Amino acid sequence: MILAVLILLVAQLAGEVTARSLGLLIPGPVLGLVFLLVALLVFPRLADVVRGTASGLLSHLSLLFVPAGVGVVAHLDVLGANAGPLLAALVLSTLLAIVVGALVFVGVARLTGSGADE
Repeated sequence: MILAVLILLVAQLAGEVTARSLGLLIPGPVLGLVFLLVALLVFPRLADVVRGTASGLLSHLSLLFVPAGVGVVAHLDVLGANAGPLLAALVLSTLLAIVVGALVFVGVARLTGSGADE
């Protein structure tokens, strides 16, 4: 387990160092995840080492949302004062995401030739 945690942390550290040293807009942990994916593809046995620990971390992923929930509760007055604009932004962004997703789906279907005409 310690080796698996070490592998995960080294991947995150490598991503963080790379992102900061090159001034990339991609967050370090995301870049570290890409590095980990490449390492898992190059060294398939590494997946067996990391699998158990990664599954354990993923099963407790909901704990990472506790700080966000505390932040929401701590700032309920600010959220209440701005409820209208926040609700409008939430609804409009959701509708926009659905429309863009549908348009992309239709565009890809046309490009690949798999459409409703079949």
